[in-house]
Amino acid sequence: MTTLNSASRDARGLYIHIPFCVKKCAYCDFYSLPGRSNLISPYIDALFTEALPYRGLRFKTLYIGGGTPSLLGAEVITKLLNGLRDIFDLSNLVEATIEVNPESATMAFLAAAKKSGINRVSIGVQSLSEAELKSVGRVHSAEQSLFALAHADATGFNEISADVIVGLPGQSWGSLAKTLRFSTRFDVKHLSLYCLSLEHGTPLAENPPSNLPDDDMQAELFEKACQILSKSGFEHYEISNFARPGHESKHNLNYWRGGEYLGLGPSAASHLKGKRFKNKNDLCAYLVNPAGQIEDEETLSAREKAGEEAMLRLRLLNEGFDIKELSDKFEEKNTKALAERLRKLAAEGLLINEDSKYQLPPGYVLTCNPILARVIGE
Repeated sequence: MTTLNSASRDARGLYIHIPFCVKKCAYCDFYSLPGRSNLISPYIDALFTEALPYRGLRFKTLYIGGGTPSLLGAEVITKLLNGLRDIFDLSNLVEATIEVNPESATMAFLAAAKKSGINRVSIGVQSLSEAELKSVGRVHSAEQSLFALAHADATGFNEISADVIVGLPGQSWGSLAKTLRFSTRFDVKHLSLYCLSLEHGTPLAENPPSNLPDDDMQAELFEKACQILSKSGFEHYEISNFARPGHESKHNLNYWRGGEYLGLGPSAASHLKGKRFKNKNDLCAYLVNPAGQIEDEETLSAREKAGEEAMLRLRLLNEGFDIKELSDKFEEKNTKALAERLRKLAAEGLLINEDSKYQLPPGYVLTCNPILARVIGE
């Protein structure tokens, strides 16, 4: 059994991966498996088995992602939340999010989730164009998205987030603007705006459609979306995320600020006690031995941790970070090389520097990966 000291018992984020889905989307490279719903019940039991060595760990945020967590149904989501409370200390939970897909976001499921303690719902709208949805294999319709938004609102969720994709095949500014307008109509407080990428091994990458917007068109669509969201009262607080003031994702803020988290389920990643580890992408093996699937375990040095935290904090566009604070946290000897890299990047105009604070320039939001790589010394 894993022994946790007092510092690790204050780990803030708990992530639960639900690997089940109805159908794999053409662009999806997350670990999810269609047609395995018969394994949901034993999977929940396996999650509890994996969780037991961490009994008593305290969390401030919970995020249930996937896959399609709304496939669990009302009875199972209740069982999952009750079981997690029996194992962990969730008494100070400030945010509990569940991802749902429109076709399975029923009133019964949403009501059960809310009654069980979920206070934030993230809806995979992606687009309100039927042609765009079909082009990447989404199984829901635009009408189902609108019903899901309305159901979440009617169920009493004060925190509703929606996912939208920029750069779908055949997408125009007109269709994207329509999606953004309808997504913000239902008192949506948060919106994740992801640029479509062709991930290796996905059907979309292997056979890209001819009407896929090119990089320049995608960048133009993203910029126009930023403008319309700003006019609608959303702040662009992270590279791909927008929120009305005070409604940022607390769970993800913990990631970006270098906090600790525990991930349960196949493919889930964790960061505890300075160690990073990830579970194998193997549902069958997980069901046989839930606690024995860890791979890719590494212990980060103070120098590596400082560079990583700087890189992550730069994703927070309005916040950035203060190098003096990192030096106090990790000791100056471990941030000296990082500080020099930051100075060079600022001299090249690739970072904004004011006193000891660093931020990404607005014009580099979509092309920041090379900058972030240099921050961590790659």
